[in-house]
Amino acid sequence: MNAADRKAPSDFIRDIVREDLKANKNDGRVVTRFPPEPNGYLHIGHAKSICINFGIALENKAGVCHLRFDDTNPSKESTEYTESIKSDIRWLGFNWGRHLYYASDYFDKLYQYAVELIKDGKAYVCSLTTDEIREYRGTLTEPGKDSPYRTRSVEENLDLFERMRKGEFEGGSHVLRAKIDMASPNLNMRDPVLYRIRHESHHRTGDKWCIYPMYDFAHCLSDSIEGITHSICTLEFE
Repeated sequence: MNAADRKAPSDFIRDIVREDLKANKNDGRVVTRFPPEPNGYLHIGHAKSICINFGIALENKAGVCHLRFDDTNPSKESTEYTESIKSDIRWLGFNWGRHLYYASDYFDKLYQYAVELIKDGKAYVCSLTTDEIREYRGTLTEPGKDSPYRTRSVEENLDLFERMRKGEFEGGSHVLRAKIDMASPNLNMRDPVLYRIRHESHHRTGDKWCIYPMYDFAHCLSDSIEGITHSICTLEFE
């Protein structure tokens, strides 16, 4: 069989990409990403994600795949892991070229996004303990209940959040939470934590920050900042 006779790979993900291209969505661009957290070495599941994301990008003329390290937890991440991950991706035969990014590149911007949420009344500083937050969240069959700190004023929340950034509070004393719906059938939507205090040095930003965005907050916003057109997520952490 010669090259002309070979059919292009086909699966539901690629079918979606092809339909988007036919409809000229995203101006005909295909931008995927492989976004590992640098807190360990890669395994076979990562290899699958690498091949899908880089493979789909390579199959399209205007395709690009970003390598972005979701480095939002300084207590578990290190340069050793970032270098190991880069090496393994190259070993699999892929290269990100000039498209290497880190969530930590966006810490200033993410902080400003959080401030805007507070100003809009969509986020608040909560002083419940971790166990109390879990208790207040409810269960799959029972709705949660509002934190007693949910009604703090915008001014108080802005002041507390700024003081969190300045390092005035111990880890675990406060978090920033999204103000969504404590009765949502989706437990993840019951006022999820957006920022927490971590007095630990970051492998790239050093001691500049002592508050760090949660993965769920930083991940989707990083996709938006980078102009990712097809955010392909695996299900093992559902």
